[in-house]
Amino acid sequence: MTEQTRVMLGRINGLYGVKGWVKVYSYTDPLANILTYSPWQICQQGQWRDVIVEDGREHGKGIIAKLQGVDDRDQAIPYLGTDIAIAKTQLHPLIEGEYYWSDLIGLTVINQDGVCFGTVDYLLETGAHDVLVVKGEEQERLIPFVLTVFIKAIDLQNRTIQVEWDTDF
Repeated sequence: MTEQTRVMLGRINGLYGVKGWVKVYSYTDPLANILTYSPWQICQQGQWRDVIVEDGREHGKGIIAKLQGVDDRDQAIPYLGTDIAIAKTQLHPLIEGEYYWSDLIGLTVINQDGVCFGTVDYLLETGAHDVLVVKGEEQERLIPFVLTVFIKAIDLQNRTIQVEWDTDF
């Protein structure tokens, strides 16, 4: 599996109790959605492997999970700091006009005059709307992800986003 067919969902960032449970930092929205996917792919020492999620739940402001075959705290220690991913094929299908953030990262952003602004580095959630963070050679631009207003077209096949955005912004 390659980076293009894998989607990062979170990171194991702590231990919980003595029975092998781990604390999970989830990138999903809502946070508990990470528990709807199994198996997870975990990267340890540069190697990706599947792990089955036996159990999990929200705990305080975070998530805790029990991985199959990890039955005590000592067995959980090697998982600390590891990334959690899934195969892209495990994602729920979207309706037309919806996009996963992971599909937008790396796309080339071009304005209505044909000026290339750079590529989408990441997205921000601001409350009002999401924002594309576009990194170019000369500057970084923040473009509101508002379809039909600023985002005119998204072509996943050609890896481009057409925007209505002035070069002075």
